[in-house]
Amino acid sequence: MILRCIAVDDESMGRKLLEENIRQIPFLELVRTCKNPFEAMQALQEEKIDLMFLDIQMPGMLGTKFLQSLREKPLVIFVTAYANYAVESYDLDVVDYLMKPVSLERFTKATYKALEIYTKNNTVASTTANASAEPATKADEFPEFFFINVEYSLVKIIIKDITHIEGLKDYIKIFLTTQTKPILTKSTMKAIEEKLPPKQFMRIHKSFIVNTDKIESIRGQRIKIGTHDIPVSESSIDELLKLLNYSK
Repeated sequence: MILRCIAVDDESMGRKLLEENIRQIPFLELVRTCKNPFEAMQALQEEKIDLMFLDIQMPGMLGTKFLQSLREKPLVIFVTAYANYAVESYDLDVVDYLMKPVSLERFTKATYKALEIYTKNNTVASTTANASAEPATKADEFPEFFFINVEYSLVKIIIKDITHIEGLKDYIKIFLTTQTKPILTKSTMKAIEEKLPPKQFMRIHKSFIVNTDKIESIRGQRIKIGTHDIPVSESSIDELLKLLNYSK
């Protein structure tokens, strides 16, 4: 893995020393050296930069202020002759704070720390991207049940057992294959609809949601589920037929 980097220092000797140290590290690629933050800004706009070695005390703008101004920040290692910015640098979440003159040993330690952070960040990003690209698993699908409040108790509803749901103002009735009487609970149709898998359940009327697997027949704008005759709104009939894979 290679980290593309820039070195920013207003002193030519400082830039030269940084350049020499960078060339000693096998995983660093020096893309550009910059005399001030304005040149660094241009480099960041024109190149993909993973790591920036940044001096602090520079004419025109402090390195700390420059870093604060960036919307998208590469990893940063401060290299400075001034110790009084160390506390501020911690708030800027930089990789390390090196004091001039910097030994190669200390410089190497800081760069390996940068490599470790870069690798970790990219591994997390890659894992997240792969997870979002993978097909849905059972964990991503709707659960097999949910709980509702019924007379101060929590009652478990198995989704596959629902035949249909009827809305009654602030209440709903849930009809199940496992019992003759519907379960009455305080809820809205919208709230209960969000708990149901859309490929299996459809709101066919302002007052009815049906489990399409339980539909026995359709006649005109009415469907039959068991002993129940349920109306279908005119605006929903075509969508229902499409969901049932019926073509006229």
